[in-house]
Amino acid sequence: MRSRSLQGDLSDLVLVAGGAIPGALLRWQLEADVLANMLGCLLLGVVLAQPSQRKKLMLLAGIGFCGALTTFCTWMLDLARALLAGKSLESAMLLLASLAGGIALVAFGHAIGRFFAPLAPSAPSRPQQHQ
Repeated sequence: MRSRSLQGDLSDLVLVAGGAIPGALLRWQLEADVLANMLGCLLLGVVLAQPSQRKKLMLLAGIGFCGALTTFCTWMLDLARALLAGKSLESAMLLLASLAGGIALVAFGHAIGRFFAPLAPSAPSRPQQHQ
């Protein structure tokens, strides 16, 4: 098991919190849960397309920002309220639209992210030795 340092943990925490604050503020301003969730899916797709060694980006943007922007609990609350109000068709549409839209937007965001991702640096070539 890899030993983690307290400094490393605090550094990760600062990155997650630094992304979560603006993500939560944007969600609060949007006042539309489905829109916030769909935007979060799109942005998460872009983040996921970045090179895997970009741990700081994942902590800041993926976990912090997108995690605060999107919430499973609010989605479930909207579904439960619609079901309790006897709106079965609305509940089913919200469920299907959210799932299909979320998956489609993650895939679309991933395609956008791959298109704009910086090219991975290639290994330095070794100079040829002339004899």
